[in-house]
Amino acid sequence: MLFNSFSFLIFLPLVCILYYMLPHKFRWLLLLLSSCYFYMAFVPLYILILGFTIVVDYFAGIYIENSTGKRRKAFLVCSLIANIGVLAVFKYFNFINENLTSLMQSVGLVNQVPYLSILLPIGLSFHTFQAMSYTIEVYRGHQKAERHFGIYSLYVMFFPQLVAGPIERPQNILHQFYEKHAFDYHNIVEGARLILWGFFMKVVVADRLAIYVNVLFDYPDLHNGTSLMVAAIFFTFQIYCDFAGYSKIAVGSARILGFDLMNNFERPFFSKSPSEFWKRWHISLSTWFRDYLYIPLGGNKVPLARNCVNLAFTFTISGLWHGASWNFIIWGFLNGLYIVVDRLVNPLTKKWRNAASYGLLFRIGGRLLTFWLISLAFVFFRAKSLDYALIIITKIFTSVGELYIPSPAQLIFSLLAITILMLSEFQAEFMQSKYAFFRSSNMLVRNIAYIVVIFLIMLIGVFDGGQFIYFQF
Repeated sequence: MLFNSFSFLIFLPLVCILYYMLPHKFRWLLLLLSSCYFYMAFVPLYILILGFTIVVDYFAGIYIENSTGKRRKAFLVCSLIANIGVLAVFKYFNFINENLTSLMQSVGLVNQVPYLSILLPIGLSFHTFQAMSYTIEVYRGHQKAERHFGIYSLYVMFFPQLVAGPIERPQNILHQFYEKHAFDYHNIVEGARLILWGFFMKVVVADRLAIYVNVLFDYPDLHNGTSLMVAAIFFTFQIYCDFAGYSKIAVGSARILGFDLMNNFERPFFSKSPSEFWKRWHISLSTWFRDYLYIPLGGNKVPLARNCVNLAFTFTISGLWHGASWNFIIWGFLNGLYIVVDRLVNPLTKKWRNAASYGLLFRIGGRLLTFWLISLAFVFFRAKSLDYALIIITKIFTSVGELYIPSPAQLIFSLLAITILMLSEFQAEFMQSKYAFFRSSNMLVRNIAYIVVIFLIMLIGVFDGGQFIYFQF
């Protein structure tokens, strides 16, 4: 079920009403059944895959907790193999097979392994990583094994963040399923605010920009570098508002029910370096790779050369997590390269960055350069193929021409949407007040702000039922 669908506008209020009407001891069951229904609205059969990993990890957690030594580690390995195995089959098998076929053909051999005609279960990477964090945390002794099978199932399947995160840790969310959440007007209002702003980001900004982006990225041969660079910038805003908008709707939906989910984005476009950007962007995934891959590889406690290799490797794997194609691998590697260069250059520029006469210049220049570099990398993320990505990148650096404008109204609406977004983000970044008009102590100001945002959603929002970009992962 899509958040930006009429079905969800009925589903969420109905679940909330039933949740607060039911006795506390039955609420977990309502949430679990609701989450199953939510997920089965996509492809019903694929709930069996979630069921398989849930059963494996539930028992793995108990066996890990009750075991010692090599047996303890063996149960963890079995859990990880089951989860990664499901990902490998549904997400990476055909990619590996395709590249193996090309390699064998280059030496005159024929690959007899057939391709699998299967669809990728929606959100598979997200709930797989959430399940893996549970068994890893139990193994590390940071989390007690969950004995209530229904509660553990709900941890993996909680509908607000089931499909595209945030990727929660068991320490944050499991205990909340046991807590009794009384009806709280403050939570209802705060959740509704987040949902409203999430819808604005999705249908007004992301889906509006997608109209321009799709034309340019789908037909790069027909456009010059100037237009393609604008499309790359628009896509950076599009994917941010698409994913951050989803995250706000997810957090807001959970908040109405009394649950607190982690913040997944922290105004990343104000980052002064690529390193800072990845501390603000998709925080639940960035911290997942930090805690479960980068730090076990040595983190910052290894020689500089190895640290740089670890950074590049971690980001490359992160790219592969996003999708089974060379585009995503290159995208991940590029971001890792940015971090490595930033790590090497940072000590050399520290003196000038801290100087009063150059500090402002470095802050502004750093933000602009970071945004431009991230936008270039996102070309590989969005392009339909590696060939298309290379065409776009080449044209951006070699071809200058008149900007493609499908219609004046489309361009005006796109720029207006970006302007409103950035004014709100600027206010939150530098004035320490998120959506100040939404939170004004003056009720009239608050109500006017709600009306204006709803009006903008209805006036320039795009209601084509467009799926959230990160659902494909």
